[in-house]
Amino acid sequence: MKKFGGPAILLDRNDINTDEIIPAKYLTESTKSALKPHLLEDLLVDGKPFDSHSNAMTVAKVVITRANFGCGSSREHAVWAFEVNDINVVIAESFARIFRQNMFNCGILAIELPNEDIDALFAMSGNISLDVDVDGGVIHVTSSDPSRKEQQFAFSMNSYDRNLVSAGGWLKYADANY
Repeated sequence: MKKFGGPAILLDRNDINTDEIIPAKYLTESTKSALKPHLLEDLLVDGKPFDSHSNAMTVAKVVITRANFGCGSSREHAVWAFEVNDINVVIAESFARIFRQNMFNCGILAIELPNEDIDALFAMSGNISLDVDVDGGVIHVTSSDPSRKEQQFAFSMNSYDRNLVSAGGWLKYADANY
């Protein structure tokens, strides 16, 4: 099974929409790889442009954010931009329904945690990294800050979505099962 987790970036904002994840002007691109440099390039956090080309972003495998992530249009390009950037987990309080399913269909974990757990993740300082046990429903979080070195969070997901991400997405799941 694919390993889920890695270094994380924190996007402390609600309602990050698909136009901020991948701007509409790139929807005419004919390959997923053409989307890679444009992930989150129009995102504002605290009224300031997010540095989508920072070192933290280029090594990130996990995004942690707030509520209603992926709202807006239901374009698959937004998920493809995460996929081509090797982001394999997004954690939020809630997701737009179609965006969430598109993530599972591409083999990317969309984990919903309660607000208290999201707040605890944002309270961790230093560089944080996650290891996700999909079958066990546990997220192991480590921090470079010795005062908040480790935490664990439980999550649940239905067996169908678990099977999709475990297989590597809908196409690989369908190839193996139909």
